[in-house]
Amino acid sequence: MNAGIGGKPAGLTRRDTLKLSGMAMGGLALGGGQKAPQGSGKGLCEVGRCYPSSYKTEAYTYAEQLPEFDPRTPVEPNEMRITFLGTTVPPARRAQQMMSIFVQVGSGKTGHPDQAVFDCGSGVSANYNAMGIGWGQMNKIFISHLHGDHMSDLSYMYQGGPQGDRKTPLFVFGPGPSGFIWPGPDPEHPTYPYGPFDDGTKTFCEMLRAMLRWQSEGFCFQSTGVNAWHTPEEIKALWGLPFEDGKYPEPVKDPRAQWVARYREDDYLDPFTDGYAVVPVELQYELKGGTAYNNQATGLRIAHFPVIHTRVGAIGYKLEWDGPDGPLSMIYTSDTKPEKNCILQASGNEALDVFIHEMAVPPEIWAMKLMGLTAPGATDDQQAWNATVRWTKDVQESSHTPQGAFGHILSRITPRPRLTVPTHFPVSDDTVACALKSVQGHVPDIGRLGEQITWSFDLMVLRVYKDRIVQHRAVVSDYSLGTYGAMVPDQAPPKYYKYDDRHNVVPNPTGQIDPTDEIRATNPDGTVNYRDDGY
Repeated sequence: MNAGIGGKPAGLTRRDTLKLSGMAMGGLALGGGQKAPQGSGKGLCEVGRCYPSSYKTEAYTYAEQLPEFDPRTPVEPNEMRITFLGTTVPPARRAQQMMSIFVQVGSGKTGHPDQAVFDCGSGVSANYNAMGIGWGQMNKIFISHLHGDHMSDLSYMYQGGPQGDRKTPLFVFGPGPSGFIWPGPDPEHPTYPYGPFDDGTKTFCEMLRAMLRWQSEGFCFQSTGVNAWHTPEEIKALWGLPFEDGKYPEPVKDPRAQWVARYREDDYLDPFTDGYAVVPVELQYELKGGTAYNNQATGLRIAHFPVIHTRVGAIGYKLEWDGPDGPLSMIYTSDTKPEKNCILQASGNEALDVFIHEMAVPPEIWAMKLMGLTAPGATDDQQAWNATVRWTKDVQESSHTPQGAFGHILSRITPRPRLTVPTHFPVSDDTVACALKSVQGHVPDIGRLGEQITWSFDLMVLRVYKDRIVQHRAVVSDYSLGTYGAMVPDQAPPKYYKYDDRHNVVPNPTGQIDPTDEIRATNPDGTVNYRDDGY
């Protein structure tokens, strides 16, 4: 049973579908209730009141009714698969982790599949493990910006890979240094300036490598690399990486390496054949359609463009793939205020297949949820209410696209994307119904929920083909240990090793510990303390 574009989701009753489509009641009046022509895409659209709501506030019925999906299902040669591993905005919630999207493309015309991770915010690793996505598939991470809810779990993806099946470097794509200098509140009369800060992806990777040194050394009694792999020059050419002539991708150096008086510099350098090598690929923020990745062998291309989020430097990504049935495409903007570049990138002669753009609930609804209220302002403590609304408005002003602005953006994309997916959004029946009403105010023919627009949730799977897009809900075990998959050929010897009886190099798991106070399985006199097989 499928739930695809052009029909109501499988398993939902007509009443459920109509209700979740925002047709059963109105939404929140924004901007003081000013009216604008419905569907004009200009001005403020009155959507009525959303709260108090008769919709469920702690459930997302739409997701529950989607057809189940087995994540072990192989990607078909003509399929682009988009899996949402994290989908919400801070603060963290049990139902949704922070942002991360995993995209796979099939073997297509070339016979070579490919994949990429877009953002990896806090908490998403549990979902990657539950889906059976191995570390070897997390080798290319495209970071939109360096906020914790978009990169925190990079430390886990980095540290676990070399013990699993990623025995080659971790490539981290992201913006370069912002270069921003704040002159003070009056630019015409600068006071004490802030910046510029060394806040780019390369420096972040250097600090990540330094932070996890104890972790990396502690597990180097296992093989963490391979004897031979591509050279930096080869990878630059194979992946079409945006390095200038004479420059190539190379692992970061632990910033302590320069202090040779205290450290041996060679100890801090990772070879290009090792899984603990971190290779940053810094992208120029201001380029509108700059190349990040262009793999001729797989037909996968990823470009980047600037967006507007808290600080100069945040970027969105556009993915294109030459599938056997024709090209497929996706945009992921990550976090941004309403801006024009995503409209330009999404518009063209042929409709974009999937448009994934952040959406924020209105400040009043966000404040209501944070304070645990049933309606905006429904509290005797108006001072706390006003302070919370002021905070949420400031965050929106610096960072995010509210639901009405999202509808405006969508109304300006020509032709309209086959499927639009708001993300970075706390989904529930009430928030989605209200948001859909706002979007419908600008795009009245958007259809019912699930037809041309659907809100993302954790473990949502989109199977994108040239003739259809099928929505699923992955079914996983909460107790799965994930996929290990460490059988990589031609592994290099471990860094910490010993010799066996035949003078062969073997792992030395005790080479870095002090065994003085250890209780061993068998005492020197032969008495047994416990079984040495672990039981």
